[in-house]
Amino acid sequence: MVNIILPVDFGDSTEDLLKGAIKFAKEINGKLCLIHVAPADIGFAIGDMGFQYFPEVEQNEIKQELFSLNNLQQRILAEGVDCEHLLKQGIAGDIILDFAKEKNAGYMVMGSHGRSGIYDVFIGSLTKELTRRATIPVLVIPVH
Repeated sequence: MVNIILPVDFGDSTEDLLKGAIKFAKEINGKLCLIHVAPADIGFAIGDMGFQYFPEVEQNEIKQELFSLNNLQQRILAEGVDCEHLLKQGIAGDIILDFAKEKNAGYMVMGSHGRSGIYDVFIGSLTKELTRRATIPVLVIPVH
């Protein structure tokens, strides 16, 4: 069975991306390996007193994201596709590529765009970065 890395950000395009990834996994008898990378700065805020850390905010956000990952996994399993998931915090590109290597993945599935607009101007597209840096084929699914 071929491992297929599927990074998810729970954005508006997640539903279309999920449908495309499930279809692809069925076609090649693949296993979907979901990964969500949460920012390392969850729980930090800037206020009158400067930077402050609120661990309860971070814990609640991580708990919600893990709940969402579990729901996606259950939906994929219900479609007859094997699936596992991982949630990590840090730099998305590096963590996703490390996960692909760890899973000895054969493919990665990404959306043509997730976040858009001014974010991509300053930060850059994760899909663009991963298609450039990945050593495995990256299937880019158009999502709108």
